[in-house]
Amino acid sequence: MNAVLPNRTINQLDHSGKIKAQHLNRKAIIYIRQSTLQQVQRHQESTRLQYGLVDKAILLGWPRCDIEVIDDDLGCSGSTMAGRQGFQRLVAEVGLDHVGLVLGLEMSRLSRSSRDWYQLLEVCAIFSTLIGDMDGIYDPSLYNDRLLLGLKGTMSEAELHILKQRMLEGKRAKARRGELGMPVAMGFVRQLSGLIVKDPDEQAQSAIGRIFELFERKRTINGVLIELVSQQIQMPHRVAGGLNKGDLVWRRPNRITLSNLLHNPIYAGAYAYGRRPTDPRKKIPGRPSTGRTVAGINDWEVLIKDHHPAYISWAQYERNVQQLQANTAQALGVVRKGAALLSGLLICGRCGLRMAPHYSGQMGQYRYSCDRMKIDYAEAACQSLSGLTLDDYVTAQIFKALQPAALEISMATAEDQAIERQKQVKYWLQRLERAHIDTERAARQYNAVEPENRLVARTLERKWEETLNTELELKAQYEQYLLEQPTVLSEEERLAIQHLAQDIPSLWKAETTTAMDRQMIVRQLIERILVTVIDNTEKVQTEIHWYGGHITHAWLDRPVAKLEQLAGYQAMMSRVKELQSQACTPSQIAEKLNTEGWKPPKRRPTFNAPMVRCLLNRQGIRIGTQKQQQTATIPLGADEWTLKALANELKMPEPTLYSWIKKGQVRARQIKVDIRSFWIITANQQELEELRKLRTVNRTWIKPVAEPIQ
Repeated sequence: MNAVLPNRTINQLDHSGKIKAQHLNRKAIIYIRQSTLQQVQRHQESTRLQYGLVDKAILLGWPRCDIEVIDDDLGCSGSTMAGRQGFQRLVAEVGLDHVGLVLGLEMSRLSRSSRDWYQLLEVCAIFSTLIGDMDGIYDPSLYNDRLLLGLKGTMSEAELHILKQRMLEGKRAKARRGELGMPVAMGFVRQLSGLIVKDPDEQAQSAIGRIFELFERKRTINGVLIELVSQQIQMPHRVAGGLNKGDLVWRRPNRITLSNLLHNPIYAGAYAYGRRPTDPRKKIPGRPSTGRTVAGINDWEVLIKDHHPAYISWAQYERNVQQLQANTAQALGVVRKGAALLSGLLICGRCGLRMAPHYSGQMGQYRYSCDRMKIDYAEAACQSLSGLTLDDYVTAQIFKALQPAALEISMATAEDQAIERQKQVKYWLQRLERAHIDTERAARQYNAVEPENRLVARTLERKWEETLNTELELKAQYEQYLLEQPTVLSEEERLAIQHLAQDIPSLWKAETTTAMDRQMIVRQLIERILVTVIDNTEKVQTEIHWYGGHITHAWLDRPVAKLEQLAGYQAMMSRVKELQSQACTPSQIAEKLNTEGWKPPKRRPTFNAPMVRCLLNRQGIRIGTQKQQQTATIPLGADEWTLKALANELKMPEPTLYSWIKKGQVRARQIKVDIRSFWIITANQQELEELRKLRTVNRTWIKPVAEPIQ
């Protein structure tokens, strides 16, 4: 490209005498850059001037073949080297001693960062590379030229910062007045005058309002999302650009959209600026969209309440934000699908940290454990207890708290159910109305087309048929919905709701009541529960802190694994020894222990005789079972053995010896002692030796396969 240079520039060419043969023996680089793609498109004169520097390099003495143009950075900002491949290639070429002259339109084209600019100057000074612009040629190795180049670079950087500061301050001033034009969220539109108003479409308003109503009930984004999908409610979006700009389209809901919607103060009628400032420390080079942080409400630069029509109040918005924080933070956590009723509510009475549920492989078995210090610092676990014991106690306390309000709950439930159905029907009617409007529009378009224009007529006819089928299908779905859920509650349904509300335990244990529903009810009543296990025994001290300030104190007995963990272990052992000294049998001792209120470990309701024998064995007192006592009193003659004694003598299983008795291989007789029968075997020393030999005979348990007949 041959561009005509200004005469004043051409007349000043090479008057300094700085261009030497060593420079002409290397190539000249023309560096071209414009800050944005918009400048490249609209300011084409600047682009032509920069490409015209090739002619200036030729006039300075470089042949055309030794001139290289680097234009990789067109549309890139010069505030940093990151992302500017052309500038990096330029520095690399200078460092390889391939460049005699770097030519640019002005210093700001090369760099607007002092760090990058002085790095280029240092490299050029080392390798004797000249730098030129429209004002002249400079040698960075000379002090005066270096001073002038440094001043030009500083002014270029200052100019950029002044422009940025000026534009940013104007932007902030406009934001403080609430007039800064930012994209509005779904459910709102911006008028030509700049005012923000609700979307004029009633169905769009209804869908947005429905989301906030569901969050008031479900308290979680996941619960709202599931409900929206089950009710086939879609999200209203206005097309931001293109041929269909401003058109209303419906898209399925998703978690990210719901989270942004619930966090956005625009729905509370507030104008906010500075919610997501940029932190340079978190910014990744080459990715300008990163580095965004989320600021708290008190850190927003601008907050103007009652700025435009609202879907919810500011108080409701603050409650929603607090609930969202509680669902994600370490504080309380979101309700879980697990069976643990008190997940997130338990506080360890020893260390003050939260206790978490731990589920075992057995169905329905879980424990509440305080092991935060064990996980974080490898210390010993603080305490734990069975989850079912504590959940059963808290459930009973909740039943007591809800019993006086049973009638009020039943009436409120019936009313809420009726209102809920009316809202769902309203949304269905809005969908039907929209489908009918689309069908009528398609019919008008088809009727307006000229009959001979069959190409267009066929397309419009097909579109009319599609909209008509969509409307018919939607009507069928609505009729099916009405059959499944009538608009008005029947009298039977009202009576059923009243009956269930009055019978709270049955409603609590119903199959339709999920673990998440129970957790939500508990969190509406209880703020926290302090639990302290006393000295690793079965005794547990609990404090239930109810919303409103009331505190319920109670002592519970948790199941423990060992007898030694029982708080009254020593006293119980003394009592057992005392009863045994009074010639009480194990059965009598067990009965007395149960009568006096002693409890065994491991969820066993009462003591029994084997457990009492175990307690006596711990104290060195051996008491045989009834069978052992009866065996010891059997009268035996010479060379007579009991079945068990002879089996031990021959070192063989009792069932095998019993089978020999049945086969007649052993002489035996049967006697009765009280109500039990015993076998008495007669065997002298010779018979014992024969039985031992019989014991050692190899036996063939599988019949051999018959040889085939030849």
